Amino acid sequence: MNDVDARPSRRRVNGRGPDEAAQQESSDELAALLARRLGYVFVRDLSEFPVDPAAFEIVPWKAIRRQRALPLGFDGKDLIVAVADPTNVIGLDDIRTMSGRNLKVIVARAAEIEDMIARYDRLDQSAQVLLDEAARDHEEEEQELSTVDNAPIVKAINRIISQAVQQRASDIHIEPADKDVRIRYRIDGVLNEAMHTKKSLHGGITTRLKVMADLDIAEKRLPQDGRVTVTIEGKPVDLRVATLPTSYGEKVVLRVLDRSKAVLSLEDLGFGPESLMIYRNSVSKSHGAVLLTGPTGSGKSTTLYGTLAEISDPTRNIVTVEDPVETRLAGLNQMQINNKAGLTFATALRSILRGDPDVIMIGEMRDRETALIGIESALTGHLVLSTLHTNDAPSALARLIEMGIEPFLVASAVECVVAQRLARRLCPKCAVPYKPTREMLRWSGWDDSVHVDTLLRAGGCSSCSKTGYRGRVALVEVMPMSEDLRRLTVEHRSAEEIKRQAIAEGMRLLRQDGLVKAADGVTSVEEVLRVVA
Repeated sequence: MNDVDARPSRRRVNGRGPDEAAQQESSDELAALLARRLGYVFVRDLSEFPVDPAAFEIVPWKAIRRQRALPLGFDGKDLIVAVADPTNVIGLDDIRTMSGRNLKVIVARAAEIEDMIARYDRLDQSAQVLLDEAARDHEEEEQELSTVDNAPIVKAINRIISQAVQQRASDIHIEPADKDVRIRYRIDGVLNEAMHTKKSLHGGITTRLKVMADLDIAEKRLPQDGRVTVTIEGKPVDLRVATLPTSYGEKVVLRVLDRSKAVLSLEDLGFGPESLMIYRNSVSKSHGAVLLTGPTGSGKSTTLYGTLAEISDPTRNIVTVEDPVETRLAGLNQMQINNKAGLTFATALRSILRGDPDVIMIGEMRDRETALIGIESALTGHLVLSTLHTNDAPSALARLIEMGIEPFLVASAVECVVAQRLARRLCPKCAVPYKPTREMLRWSGWDDSVHVDTLLRAGGCSSCSKTGYRGRVALVEVMPMSEDLRRLTVEHRSAEEIKRQAIAEGMRLLRQDGLVKAADGVTSVEEVLRVVA
């Protein structure tokens, strides 16, 4: 025995005392042994198992609670069900009969199944059912319907948001049409239709969301934007709410900013070894500007957060100015823009420069004043990270000059430009291999000297909701500033000339980077062409 205090410990493990923890471990081993003997898979951590919300729709919740059997998803036409007691054949037969499907049984800890049943039981009514219930009550006053906490429309909106978070949606679109209202989720960068509801509920839905975001419910002719924080399954989720007047009424878009998502490393984002080495060399410098370009939703902010997390240390004063602050990082001073109060990017930057910063992150260079302060800061001993809206890396230099920044300042300050797009990752469980033809490779953009034996295309399974894709990866175009590129910039040469020089120096274009990832089986050729065609 080690020389330690042998008195009984009062420390609790995962909320349990040592005796309870030991009993739980013994129970786990017995469950795992029973699963092996009966030919079932034992899952130690059920929270990591992918859950398909559609599985809950085909088994009544009374049966789920009574049999302690949790539907998790689908394997082909079979229903995947988690149970703690696989010998309960009567209960399994009950689930099989009610679902009308054969069962694929997995075994898990009873406590985990109880917890998940309790969690999903709170969301047992689908948003569509709740919307239908609200439609039956649409004769009520709009204001009352949208503000009473137990009103069906309030429950429906909460369920819509919960369902979006469960399905990893980045945006929720609520769109009025002539006769109904369409609700869509953007998942992995692609909009998917989720449900429709009656047009009579449109006013109640928009009013409720405006109340949540502290917007003017009487103003329906002008766009508005606000923010609200909700709690989903015990986790805080920020929603950025934007309204847009359309010919059929106000459209509402909710941007989902999940605080619980971890900041990804640059390797996880999709930087290849060579591109990563160039980029890291640029952000490791004490001064200069590093710019990320791409359209809205191309992952620029995610890359910036990953960069800040990597370079952050106690010896550096890192200050960010953002609109909005999407992810809070420890050790950083993050400033939220407030245009109504007069706190713009430009005014915030002036204040930041008086606070002795080492690294400044500017959410976006939107105007000449902000860009000029950022570029001048990069020339006076600060590392400046920011984003621009351009289609490729070489165009960023021309864009700054078009904004009114002198070419010699751009050439001197900019150290590196990264253009990026987000492509969907192939689902590893259902990707389908195939042999491409030479014509297909040539049409996709591969050089004739490249030989690719096998590629993968999207399949479709329960883990990826039948889409064939799960998660996203960045396609990147990294352009470090060389002396020749600086000279072309000072001479005010076109973006096309700068691009040709960058390619001659070894820059890999977005499509080429995507094709490399397709050859590695990360994504499909079809997906690469979709995002960089």
